[in-house]
Amino acid sequence: MSDSSARITGLDGLRGFASLAVVLYHLSLIVRPEVSETAWAWLTQSPLKLLFPGTEAVLVFFALSGLVVALPVLRSGFAWSRYYPSRLLRLYLPVFGALLFATALIIAIPRDPAAAPSGSWLRDAQATSVTPGSFLAEASLLPASYDIDNVLWSLRWELFFSLLLPLFVWLAIRFRRASPYLAMMAASATIAGRMLEIDALVYFPVFLLGTIIAVNLDSIRAFAQSSRTRGLWPVLAALSGAMLIASWLARPVLEGRHKVAADVVWGLAGVGATLIVLLVIVWPVLRHACERPAALWLGRVSFSLYLVHAPILGTLGYLLGVERWWLVCMIGLPLSLGVSALFYRWVERPSHILARRVGGYVTQRLAHVG
Repeated sequence: MSDSSARITGLDGLRGFASLAVVLYHLSLIVRPEVSETAWAWLTQSPLKLLFPGTEAVLVFFALSGLVVALPVLRSGFAWSRYYPSRLLRLYLPVFGALLFATALIIAIPRDPAAAPSGSWLRDAQATSVTPGSFLAEASLLPASYDIDNVLWSLRWELFFSLLLPLFVWLAIRFRRASPYLAMMAASATIAGRMLEIDALVYFPVFLLGTIIAVNLDSIRAFAQSSRTRGLWPVLAALSGAMLIASWLARPVLEGRHKVAADVVWGLAGVGATLIVLLVIVWPVLRHACERPAALWLGRVSFSLYLVHAPILGTLGYLLGVERWWLVCMIGLPLSLGVSALFYRWVERPSHILARRVGGYVTQRLAHVG
């Protein structure tokens, strides 16, 4: 791909891997009450954590959105009148469908809170009932927390970024010549957000880092083609992976002793997530891995998988019990993948088609009025 208008296929695969990682993370939360402290430490405070990151994988989504949502803005023929209705429908219609699906599961298979361990993901992040008010609140993507479909907290930030996209693109273009410094400021801001416990300061800079990549994409590719950079990518890959899960790796040393240092290390996850996105663009080894057929299939259904898996796993957790965690895992993963394929076919894909048509219609009507 020689220019910024071409689709970066490997990013679809990366999105698929990130979505699968979130599924594995939520499965690990169901398993957690049945695992010893020692076993849990071995699983989470080692490189194995790269297989099932939680919020860290969501930060990969945010960096990806900053890149791929901003790229069309930089192309000729882009129209904000088409973007806004199309983007909002692409977000809200699948979310509404996922909430209907989750509500149906909660009604069909009752959940007894007493059956879930205290402090567990099942008890604290899975609704046991749904009211019209709670449904509409989560469908709006405005609340800070969600339990009908637990993953919707991240869509709230995707919504805010989508609405503020002109500001992100303006910043990246306005300071294009100082992009390295702007990127360092964004990286520092997401770390500061962790220290100050301000979610907006944690997440928005990660979107901005992705937008900076979009604005500088051709320059980044040109730099990557230099023979002098070939040995850089494996080192950067190791560094990005370590940064992504640094807060877990550092827990034996920092947890409960050095809060500021722990917050700084936790803030590095957003930087690591952005570097992984960058590596898929510039490092052929990683890009080809993300372009394999299985990865691309995961990428195609990734949004659907992200939306439907939490209600499925929550239902299975209550139905089978955490003591049968192995059965929840055996059934939950393939069932989530299968349902995501159906959800993509019957909900997400039609939503995309409708969103494009509505965006085009609004643009034509405004042009006619003008």
